Amino acid sequence: MDNEQLKSNITSSKHWLRLVFMLLFAAVLQLASLVMWVLVAVQFVFSLITGDDNQHLRRFGHSLSTYIYDVLKFLCYSSEEKPFPFADWPASSPVEPKPEIAVQSTQSKPLTDTPDEVAD
Repeated sequence: MDNEQLKSNITSSKHWLRLVFMLLFAAVLQLASLVMWVLVAVQFVFSLITGDDNQHLRRFGHSLSTYIYDVLKFLCYSSEEKPFPFADWPASSPVEPKPEIAVQSTQSKPLTDTPDEVAD
């Protein structure tokens, strides 16, 4: 790289404008992370009280995590597309039913002195 190319890169307004957007989105990322932690806590409390999660919070959590991913892609130069508010807010996926979890009994057989079957 020659000096002219370096000078051209340093004085290019597109790099400095991207830096401004990167600083803006880095601050937005911190705020979005805080909102995500609040959402996680509220969802946990909701599931403790009702025994099940809140589908609206689950949908919002999905779209917020997609937004955070979009911001990180922009910050890491993996995408040139600026996230919300310069693009649409990420759509949330439809709420899928939670899979049933089989619970096994933890009771064990009582210990005895004699084996169940005696080998001959």
